[in-house]
Amino acid sequence: MAFSPESEDGIFDINITPFVDVVLVLLVIFMVTAPMLAKQALTLTLPDSSVSDPIQATSLGISISASGQFSMYGELTSEKAFVEKAAQAMQKDPNTQAMIAADVNCAHKHVIKVINLLRQAGVERYAFQVRVEE
Repeated sequence: MAFSPESEDGIFDINITPFVDVVLVLLVIFMVTAPMLAKQALTLTLPDSSVSDPIQATSLGISISASGQFSMYGELTSEKAFVEKAAQAMQKDPNTQAMIAADVNCAHKHVIKVINLLRQAGVERYAFQVRVEE
């Protein structure tokens, strides 16, 4: 017997209802998980600044490398010596300000550590050095 479309009642249309259901479920899953994934994959490049504030007070020059090592006035220093030098500067000038120059690849925890050490020494005023746009 030869196949004849008129003789047999068959389903010739594709039922897309289950397909739409699956797509909607996947859409909801992606909408819920995307913000969580974006937080983990977020990389930051800090912007340049077109203006800078002039420094009026005594300044402590502090550098933080990408590996977390820090120096004051270009000399690597321990935490104890760092706090002592900053405290001596505060005794000489109570308006002492720290200028922090952190490497762009430096972890945030290293910057916070330096700020905490500055606060131990009594330094409450600090600024971050940025590259000025041309």
